[in-house]
Amino acid sequence: MSKRPITVSVDRLLRKRDTPAPRKLPADERSCPKCQTHWTSDEMRRNMRVCAACGHHFPAGARERLDQLSGGAPWVELWPELRASDPLQFVDLEPYPDRVEKAEAAGSNEALVVAEIPIGGHDCVAAIMDFSFLGGSMGSVVGEKLARACDRCVERNLPLVVITASGGARMQEGVIALMQMAKTVVAFDLMHDAELPVIVVLVHPTTGGVWASFASLGDVTYAEPGALIAFSGPRVIEQTTREKLPPEFGRAETQLSNGQVDDVVDRRELPARIGKVLGILERPSGMAPAPAVTMARAGAERAANAARTLPDLSRRVVSKVLRSDDKGGR
Repeated sequence: MSKRPITVSVDRLLRKRDTPAPRKLPADERSCPKCQTHWTSDEMRRNMRVCAACGHHFPAGARERLDQLSGGAPWVELWPELRASDPLQFVDLEPYPDRVEKAEAAGSNEALVVAEIPIGGHDCVAAIMDFSFLGGSMGSVVGEKLARACDRCVERNLPLVVITASGGARMQEGVIALMQMAKTVVAFDLMHDAELPVIVVLVHPTTGGVWASFASLGDVTYAEPGALIAFSGPRVIEQTTREKLPPEFGRAETQLSNGQVDDVVDRRELPARIGKVLGILERPSGMAPAPAVTMARAGAERAANAARTLPDLSRRVVSKVLRSDDKGGR
């Protein structure tokens, strides 16, 4: 006697057939997480690490982005010798120097790479953040490199192009990392005073202290499609408020509708777009500031001089009033 279970399918008796769902290829490290389309390394490199089927933007390293922006033209990296120190002797699951050493072994020496580069035929200084190095966190070296980049722009009358990808300030450097927020803002003020353009491109993700400082201060601000741009990520906010956030929270398209960015630009169009903007904003070497700027500066200087004389003026007025009162009493 057979011990196999007997099964009867009513659908089979009624001659019904299930329509099988279209089989999707399993997602892996060589497929798009959005549409599961498979690709090769050469295809991704030629397409600037953008999925040709759905337009999903994959992460890209800082030096690879420099190659993309320059269109294959040579560029010169600045201050590659700067390295992170361990002033706080910070240890969590492992010492901070060990984390830095592992990150460097992956191919990057810091979370920011600065280079002099031509984009669309226009020379500029580019500062590109690399999320693969400790989450693109901003430490003392990142702040120092960005400040030096602004100084170099002012010295050579060059515009600045910044691409951000960061989780925020580097916790292993504590308050020293937080000080870089003020340092980078002051550096951008120097660019503003010199009337040199700053173009910022926000890529996924741009959060924390980077978004709360220099990343939001560009003269022209672009973002890549789908990039998360927020001070706190949705998971942190949901755990704090116990409320479910909409899926589009903090995304580049939402920030565009809120007026936080000027446009959402596909990575494959960025070199041409940035080159066009640089051509519009570029100021010829040796050119004097615009008359409106000169008049504004002169007005500001007159106002400052008047403000400095106010204390003396008030004392003279008070003494004159007192003398008139004395005469009236007599």
